[in-house]
Amino acid sequence: MAGIDRIRRRSLASAALLAAATAGLGSCGSGRGSGRQQVHFTFSKREAISFMSEVVAEYNESQDQFFVELDTSGPDAISASFVRGNPPDLMLANHNFEIARFIERCAVSDLSDTSPAAKTNSDLIPLMDQYGVCEGQVSAIPYSVMVASVIYNKEIFAEHDLEVPTTWTELIEVCDTLKEAGVDPFYGTFADPWTVNQGWSDYCIGGSLEPLEFFDEMWAAGEEVGPGSPVSFEQDFLDPLEKMQVLADNYTNADARERRYDIGNVQFASGNGAMYLQGPWAFSEIAKTDPDLELGGFPLPMTEDPADLKVRVNMDLSAMIPLDAANPEGARDFLEFLFEEDRITAYNASQLGFVPQVGGTQPDDSRVEELIPFYEDGQIYQGPGILIPKAIPTENYMQSVALGGDAASVLRTMDADWARLAYRQPARDAEVVG
Repeated sequence: MAGIDRIRRRSLASAALLAAATAGLGSCGSGRGSGRQQVHFTFSKREAISFMSEVVAEYNESQDQFFVELDTSGPDAISASFVRGNPPDLMLANHNFEIARFIERCAVSDLSDTSPAAKTNSDLIPLMDQYGVCEGQVSAIPYSVMVASVIYNKEIFAEHDLEVPTTWTELIEVCDTLKEAGVDPFYGTFADPWTVNQGWSDYCIGGSLEPLEFFDEMWAAGEEVGPGSPVSFEQDFLDPLEKMQVLADNYTNADARERRYDIGNVQFASGNGAMYLQGPWAFSEIAKTDPDLELGGFPLPMTEDPADLKVRVNMDLSAMIPLDAANPEGARDFLEFLFEEDRITAYNASQLGFVPQVGGTQPDDSRVEELIPFYEDGQIYQGPGILIPKAIPTENYMQSVALGGDAASVLRTMDADWARLAYRQPARDAEVVG
């Protein structure tokens, strides 16, 4: 663990050191004068820029052949660079439908011969492929996985002698016990549509069915989705969303429909609500109010079989080398450096992310330790809310259901939306999914 500690210490270096490293990137730019070849590296995780700046500085100090230039200008600039024909040499970006445009059009290189590709956890490959593939090659390698589940207040659970529920019936029993004791079982923030989509509906749907199989069948059905089709939103999502309404209507704070995410973090940290349907990104916000609050996580149980329990994951970052990269050799060299075990472990530990490599060391943090067995056993699913084309306003639809709208009617509308999109553009390309 000495290597990990060393990298963590570097990440906590003074602002002066970071400023010096950043200034060095600007002044050396193309590597002119040093005789080194420039590697244009884009990184899209804004909250981890300081960490990655230190990694880049360490790499630049470690050898004299290449010089990495860090670019944090964001996804819009990346898309424009592909259009202009001068994409970055290496991308470490959020893996989503925007990135899938480059993959599906085979605009990125085959990385199957790299050591990071050989180490990728095979359970994650089908989830990566949900966004798009270039047949016959490894187009992107996952670097960081975010694992999300019910966040719960361990102190409230202990005070009321409650065990973590593993079935739907047990969940309702926990909720009833808390409600009778005057505690809101869940703290809801329904004024922000994304919080409903990411937590409430995703957890309920993902805990009830297999999103990977469902969306494969939805894409296959295309414009035929609707009444009588083998799968549909109305047919498959109705039961989970009706259960979501049971929880939202009966077991949340009275002002849930007016509360937003920022207020929710403060309120939950203050002991208002025993459970919170958010991901690990909420931990740092909660800690601003109470850094010592004992929190944990568990999959939301939606069936009567504990074997159905799964945690929600998303491919937070993946690495790609564009086909038109000016310096693919330098990009590959830095890619290997990024994926060295100590380095990828330290990065994920700093973000409460999970290492997507076989045998990877997962975060040593009590707030997520209960999720590790589910992740390592492959009991995972990708959030349905991020697998639906953006042209369908899923967040708003899910918010309307949480606020009491007719679930069947909303899902029927989503089926019609899907069919119209498939009719206009049958192929899964950027115009549909972007």
